[in-house]
Formats: sequence, C-alpha cells, structure tokens
Amino acid sequence: MYPFFRSLLFRFNPERAHVLTLSMVRLAGALPPVRGLLRLWFRAPERPVEAFGLHFANPVGLAAGYDKDGLAWRGLACLGFGHIEVGTVTTRRQKGNQRPRLFRLVEDEALINRMGFPGRGAEFVHRRLAGRKHPGLVLGVNIGKNKDTLLEEAYKDYLDLMRVFAPLADYLVVNVSSPNTIGLRRLQRRQELDGLLGELYKETVSQDLELGRHVPLLVKLAPDLTNDELDDALDVIVGNGVDGVIASNTTIGRDGLHSPNAQEAGGLSGKPLHNSSLEMVRAIYKRTDGSLPIIGVGGIDSPESARAMLDAGAVLVQVYTGLVYQGPGLVKQIVKSIG
Repeated sequence: MYPFFRSLLFRFNPERAHVLTLSMVRLAGALPPVRGLLRLWFRAPERPVEAFGLHFANPVGLAAGYDKDGLAWRGLACLGFGHIEVGTVTTRRQKGNQRPRLFRLVEDEALINRMGFPGRGAEFVHRRLAGRKHPGLVLGVNIGKNKDTLLEEAYKDYLDLMRVFAPLADYLVVNVSSPNTIGLRRLQRRQELDGLLGELYKETVSQDLELGRHVPLLVKLAPDLTNDELDDALDVIVGNGVDGVIASNTTIGRDGLHSPNAQEAGGLSGKPLHNSSLEMVRAIYKRTDGSLPIIGVGGIDSPESARAMLDAGAVLVQVYTGLVYQGPGLVKQIVKSIG
C-alpha cells in the first residue's frame, strides 16, 4: 500500500509533501477512533530498553527534524515508536533558509536539506507538548540556537530552552551539529563545547532539584568530525557529565551519489549516510569503552541496517529518511526483527 501512497506524495515537491503527510498524521492523532486503528495496525512488540535512566518500550525512535514544531507527535506515537524526538526548537520563531531547501535523491534513497531550523519557536512548541502523553512513549526535545544569536551567546538560547522544556520532556538534545545554521558546528570544538556544556550542566543540576527527577541531556554530533575532533568532543562530553550522544546528524559529504540533486548544498541523510554513522557509533563505543550511551541514526531503512547499528554499540536507533522511502511499517518491521 505504501509504494502507491509514496508515488502520489513524490509528485509534490519534498517540503510540500512533508507538510501534507504531517497534517494527515496530526489529524489522525486528534481523532480517537483513527488513533485507535493506527495503534492496532502499527503496534510493535515489546522490546524494552533501559537507557539514560529511562524505560523505552522498544529501541526504535523518530529522529528530530520530522516534527519540528510538535504538530503531529501524538499521531506519530501511534506508529509503534518507542520514543519521538521533537525539534529542532529555537527560542524564537524563524523562517529558516530560502526555498527550495529540501531535495529528494531518489536514485540514492536519500534527502538533502538546508532547512536552517525553521519553526514557530519555543512558546508554540511548549503549548503543543503540554497535556497528557501517549502511554509508554518517551518524548525528547531537540534544541538549537537561533540563526541571529552570536556563537559566544549561544549558551543563553540553550539555557532558555532547557528551562522551557525540561518540565515537559523525558530527555533533551543539544544540537550543535546541523550544517545549515552558519557557524553552528564550531560549537563542537573543544573550547566552545566545554564552555557550553559547563553552563548547561549547572542548569541540569538546578532543574533536577526543582523537578525532583533527572532530565537526561544528550549531544548530537556531526559525522564529518575528524578523529581528533571526535576525541576532543567526547572528552568534553564525558567530562561535563552528559548522559549520552546521538550519532549522527546529516553529512556535508557527497561520495558515491548518483542523483542529479547530489550537489545541492545542505545536509545529506538516508542510505548513503549509513556507513559513516555506523563507523562513528563504533568509534564512540570503543573510545568510551561502552560507558556512554549512544543513539544511532543515519541511513536506517531496514531491520538489517538497524541491527548493524545496535551491534556497533548503539542502545537505541532513530529513523527519518528511511520512513520517507519505506513507510511507517518500517518501525514495526525493525522491532519485530530484534530478538
């Protein structure tokens, strides 16, 4: 059924198709009978995982970027996910980069995006996340700085966002690795990252005391880091008591692509990213002796690619582009395959 639906969606430009799909899922999530049918149809078996002090019904989650503003997360929660990550959210509303900014690479089963964190801002997303959650769902919020916030003041954006979303989220993710906000990836450097995470750690301690629970803090890293840069980032992450990492964000690399859209600027996701993300997960696991929990994301589009990521050392996996090409049944397929 999904191949037919995909053929219709692919007649629209990618961003319009995404908005249409998100609207349909949002509507489904708002209608109890439809929501019930979706849960019945896409229910995945229990494959419990403990990570970051949280209980996950299964290890498959939805990566940030799919539901930036928290519009459809209640509908998406009916598709079998063990966790959903909303965002990236910024403190203030912003338009993002100029369109077109999302491109399909059908021949490569990939996407290139240069969205630039478009979104309605923290206040809007806060309203969307308030209220009762889907039973058993772990909800993460991915946070980033506004485009016009100076790098040396970026910590203020992240602190503000932590204060807004810690009471609502099960975990928070610091996005310092998108290639589509100018200069953002500089925050992965040792000195900049250490300064940022030092400030956020103090806020985490404060929030834990205020809320009476620990809200895990994760950092999302780029797959384009050199070995030395990765070592520096991991030293800082471990040294500042961060709870885990997500590996990885989209890549600026373009090796081995066949699509006419291959040279569009932006971050590449999907099947071509899988090997580099897989190697990054292996490297992080080895460098930290398995002590730092990892969420593996990048090119996961089948039970086999998900299993490879888990075998490499990830405790959880996330999908996004694979969902676009394979459809929502992918989640259940992966979970069923995990023994």
